[in-house]
Amino acid sequence: MVFEKVAAVIAENKGIDAGDVKLESTFEELGLDSLDTVELVMAFEDEFGITIEVEEGMKTVAELVKLIEGLM
Repeated sequence: MVFEKVAAVIAENKGIDAGDVKLESTFEELGLDSLDTVELVMAFEDEFGITIEVEEGMKTVAELVKLIEGLM
């Protein structure tokens, strides 16, 4: 469930198909830069009602999903 919401938010913000977002996708592969990341973090905080501290080493959608699940 978390992954589906994450994929939908990324897809909406980047104008891509949610089906193109995979757990193993890297943010680089999805064309996300640092500004995109900040905007997405705010969207995820609103979507899930959490506060996210972005970790420097985070590179994949799976790592993001795991972080969000741990905060819920």
